Amino acid sequence: MSHFAKINENGIVQEVIVAEQEFIDSFEDSSLWIQTSYNHNIRKQYAGLGYTYDKTNDVFITPQPFPSWSLDSNFNWQAPVSKPDDGKAYTWNEDTKSWVDPKDE
Repeated sequence: MSHFAKINENGIVQEVIVAEQEFIDSFEDSSLWIQTSYNHNIRKQYAGLGYTYDKTNDVFITPQPFPSWSLDSNFNWQAPVSKPDDGKAYTWNEDTKSWVDPKDE
C-alpha cells in the first residue's frame, strides 16, 4: 500500500489516503492523485492537508507560516531575519518581523 494526496486544480492537497496504485488508476480523475511518502524519499516531504504540490519541481510544500517568509531553493520557508542561535525558545512576531523570546513578552 502507498499514500496518495489528492490535489485540486490549484495544486492544493485536499485529501490523503492509503491505497494501491490500481485503485488510484481506476479513478476518472487519477491524474489529481500524487503519491507521497512518510519516508520523505519522494517529493521532498509527506503531503498534508493544505500543502501545495509544485508540479514543475515535483515536491510538496508546507503552507506558508507567515506572509513575510519566503521559499528558499530547497523548498523550505525562511524568515526574513535569521533565528538567534543561543538556545532560547524564540517565536516569530509577524508584526515586528522579528524573533521574540516568549519570556520577554
